[in-house]
Amino acid sequence: MAFWLFKSEPDAWSWEQQQARGQAGEEWTGVRNYQARNHMRAMKLGERGFFYHSNIGKEVVGIVEVCGLSAPDSTADDPRWDCVTVRAVEPMPRPVTLEAIKAEPRLAGMVLVTNSRLSVQPVGDEEWRVICEMGGL
Repeated sequence: MAFWLFKSEPDAWSWEQQQARGQAGEEWTGVRNYQARNHMRAMKLGERGFFYHSNIGKEVVGIVEVCGLSAPDSTADDPRWDCVTVRAVEPMPRPVTLEAIKAEPRLAGMVLVTNSRLSVQPVGDEEWRVICEMGGL
């Protein structure tokens, strides 16, 4: 099973809004980067991801699950853009800040540290475990 990180600016789409969508989840729309799109195309049902508040907060605040496979992005006029549907699984008991992630030597190679602009990115198994531990899970 692969793990992922989904970045969202909380003033555009917040963890609270994601949770309010319940089991149906929400399309992860608006991604206009080929690498991020290709990550979504590779996702499988049931895979988990971190929900990361970017720009404001800069922290992992929850865990989501892929509940809908890659399909055309309903907000795009261009058929090249896809999105998955994700649903909230659980909040992070202690949000894990970007500062804390950068300070943790075991996370030095994490995409969030090395390519912080990518909005949908893979997370390694050990990175997943370390961040869950830091967040109290």
